[in-house]
Amino acid sequence: MAHAQSSVTLYGVVDSGLLYQSTAAASFAPHAPNLGKVYRLKDGGIYASLWGIKGSEDIGAGYSINFKLQGSFDSSTGKSGLSDTTGVTAAFNQFATVGVAGPIGTFNAGRQIVPMIYAMADTDVRNAQYFGSILTAWLGINQAAGWPGTNTNAPIGALYDSNALVYQTPNFAGVSLALEYAPGGVAGQFQGGTRESAVLKYSNYGLNLAAVYYNGHDTNPAPGMPLTGLNNNRFYYFGAKYTINGFIVSASYGKGKNPARANDVDFDMYSFGLGYVITPVWKVTSGLYYLKDTNHSGNHSTEFAIGTEYNLSKRTMAYLQVGHVNNNGTMNQTIVYGQPVAPGLATTAVMIGMRHAF
Repeated sequence: MAHAQSSVTLYGVVDSGLLYQSTAAASFAPHAPNLGKVYRLKDGGIYASLWGIKGSEDIGAGYSINFKLQGSFDSSTGKSGLSDTTGVTAAFNQFATVGVAGPIGTFNAGRQIVPMIYAMADTDVRNAQYFGSILTAWLGINQAAGWPGTNTNAPIGALYDSNALVYQTPNFAGVSLALEYAPGGVAGQFQGGTRESAVLKYSNYGLNLAAVYYNGHDTNPAPGMPLTGLNNNRFYYFGAKYTINGFIVSASYGKGKNPARANDVDFDMYSFGLGYVITPVWKVTSGLYYLKDTNHSGNHSTEFAIGTEYNLSKRTMAYLQVGHVNNNGTMNQTIVYGQPVAPGLATTAVMIGMRHAF
């Protein structure tokens, strides 16, 4: 006889804080005017607020069938997070997957956070947070490449992919491999809207290493435009992080380009991080992030961020973040995800908030 055991969990996080920023803009356009200082309640000082439902059924022999439905929301307004379609929100905009896990690895199908984002977080002292991290640096090159900020379909790399098939190997002596393929589903065009990526990681003895390759077709198209299979999204990333005696140090290099328009869209991304775990519940992290437009020497950006996090309990964290970015030319690297800065100007931001999991 077969005996199956299943479980379903409802979970979530609320993350909200007060943000001050010395410049602001109405959009991520390269020539958006400076609207001046902004002081507001802001969602996502560490990561987005979210809620989800996940479940697992044990089918024996070490295998289980899993599903996950997860969406982000703005804790200051209650509005759901964005989807791939410009201006359209979705209840489960982060995860809508079903998959299987077992001794030979895991396989998940559906919309999900892509493997490259986990690799970037694992090799960044600031863990790809929403405030001043490798994530906001990567978003900076996407903004420079034309990402409007009103959808999740990035022109360089990806945060989420729809229709994605992702296989993750088991960990062999610290080494693991993740492979992704997302068919586009476009009639008459085999490569239309497709994505593929590979992530090789090593994690052992306090050392994390990651190498990323991502390639996409028809990413970030204009609304209503047909998908033709154009290869226009490529991203490479190499990163390392080392932890010893409470000290954390990281460094990385990323390359983002549009192969179809390499003479116009080609960016370098460098990072360096330093942190210290003061106690098991209190740590300080910092990061320096430099972006360069290789086709236009006047476009470059340098950001520095420092933050401290204190765990009030197992579920509740208080944090204080400070960041400064010096954008030149038309660069507009943001300090905090979702809050545009004025292009070509220096901007300072401070955020204090709390994150609670349930």
